[in-house]
Amino acid sequence: MTDIDIEKIVESVVASITAKTQGEELDLSPDTVTREVSLNQKDDVRHVALGVGSPAADGGTAVRTYLESLGYHVVNVTAGPGQDCVDIAAGVAKKVAGGECERGIVMDADGIASSIVCNKVKGIRAALCYDMRSTVNSREHFNANVMTVGGPFHNNAELCEMARTWLELRFSDGRRWATINKVMATEKSSPVT
Repeated sequence: MTDIDIEKIVESVVASITAKTQGEELDLSPDTVTREVSLNQKDDVRHVALGVGSPAADGGTAVRTYLESLGYHVVNVTAGPGQDCVDIAAGVAKKVAGGECERGIVMDADGIASSIVCNKVKGIRAALCYDMRSTVNSREHFNANVMTVGGPFHNNAELCEMARTWLELRFSDGRRWATINKVMATEKSSPVT
């Protein structure tokens, strides 16, 4: 295959992709692409509960500083003596469920336990976000009100961008309300015996 053949193939693929994506939402592949949100689509979030476990302390400080620089009122949820990520996650979830904060972010070693704990609190839809695509989907498709993330898996810039994007995005897919209502109805159902 010659260089000319390769150039024609590349031009054809680029033209095909460009034709398919014109007028469509931004494709987020690869997962590290920054998501730009227009001002008229940004959600109106002002109060954010932020809980950070010790494995994510550096990233948590960066995210708090960044969010405050953007004008968010960040409510720090910290663990006291003998407490761990479970206590932090429960504290964040309660701040959101109680209405003190519109959204919550929990950062710990991997985000898994925090997500499980937050989802035990009535009214919480916590999502473990591990890249930009999951961050966007958690808001646009599932109207998540708490984001959990494994701080050590990302650098500070990635954590800040994920947090900003997640806080700005509105729930946009009305077709998903039936699914969300079904998920939330599980809080009311009795345990299986």
